[in-house]
Order: sequence, then structure tokens, then C-alpha cells
Amino acid sequence: MKTRLISLLFIATILVAGCKSGNKETQESAPAPVTETKAPALAFDPATLGEEPVFDIVTSKGTIKVKLYKETPLHRDNFVKLASEKFYDNILFHRVIKGFMVQVGDPLTKNPSADPSKFGTGGPGYTIPAEILPQFSHKKGALAAARKGDKANPNRESSGSQFYFVEDEKGCSHLDGQYTIFGETIEGLDVIDAIAAEPVTAPKNAPVNPIKIISVMPAAVVE
Repeated sequence: MKTRLISLLFIATILVAGCKSGNKETQESAPAPVTETKAPALAFDPATLGEEPVFDIVTSKGTIKVKLYKETPLHRDNFVKLASEKFYDNILFHRVIKGFMVQVGDPLTKNPSADPSKFGTGGPGYTIPAEILPQFSHKKGALAAARKGDKANPNRESSGSQFYFVEDEKGCSHLDGQYTIFGETIEGLDVIDAIAAEPVTAPKNAPVNPIKIISVMPAAVVE
């Protein structure tokens, strides 16, 4: 009996030592546990929108109501995605040229400590293939995607987030066929004019008094 008890104690000691050794090896070699991060709540459900959604772009100068074109689905869907994620909330108009256009959409402008000389260089980290169509021109209030110049961007791919409103049709007519136009202003041309009339700083043409987008939401449908 005594011999058997000693044997059992010996086996138990080996098992405990083995478990400790195994646990140590497992702890050292196993990857760190994955921590799930919750996606931010969407401002609206993109799936509920139609082929040509209408948005209220609420700015600190007033509301610009725009319609997005079904003929430019890549740009339409990207705009809808970013708006639903509140990407444009509190973003500044960083380039304003009276007699030409007003530009917005650089996320760097949301950072108060960012270098203003870098404004116009930021984005979501991707570009969008060009959807340049002959039926759409740079009429007043046209909504078009900004992009890098032809030398650096021969395929004329659009910025992932920056866009501009045409303030003056004549001033922008030379851009026809070169930039993707993916929507138009249906209300709020006076707001575009008010933004364009703001004094700006040289050489970046940034408004002296910051003008921002407060929110971008689907417009309420009035029956």
C-alpha cells in the first residue's frame, strides 16, 4: 500500500510538471488574443438609397442639396459610403477660387494642429477609377471629383474623398472631359456663391474664416 501511494505521488508530480511545462510553451508560442473592434455606427443605411440619391450637404454657410448620378456608380457609391461613415463631418473647404470653384474633402483639415501647407494632399488612402462621361459638363453647381494632374496621374483617377463645386461655368469649362462629374446641385447655388466670395489666404486659397461641412445626410423625401 505504501509503495503504491509513493508511485501515485510520483506520477502526479510528473503530470503536474508536464502541465506546467506545456502551459509555458503554449503561452510563449500562441498568438495574442484578437480584440474585436466595433465599427462606428453609420449615420444612415446606404442600402436604403435609390439609384440617384439626393443629399443635404450642411455647411457653416448653408445647405447645398445635391443629386448623385447613376451613370457614375463608382463615385456615387464611394460618396455614399463616406457620408454614411461621417467622413465629411467637420471637414473644411480648403481651396476657394471665385470665378472658378470651391473644393473640400481633405481629412487633414479636420486636425487643428495639421500643417495648412499640406491641405489638399489628404484622403482615405485610395483613388477611384475615372468615370468621365461626355454628357456631363462643368455647369454651375456641378459636383466633380478632384484629382492629381495628368503627369502624375495619366489615367485621371479621382481622389478618394476630395470634390469640388463649380462656381462659374465659364471659368471651369476647360475642365470638361478631364475630370469626373458625378452629381449636380439642385438647391443651394447661393451657398456656393457665398463660399466663393469669402476672402482667402495666398498661395493656397484657403478661406480666412474657416468654412466647414457640418454633416452630409440623405435629403428627406417630401411626398
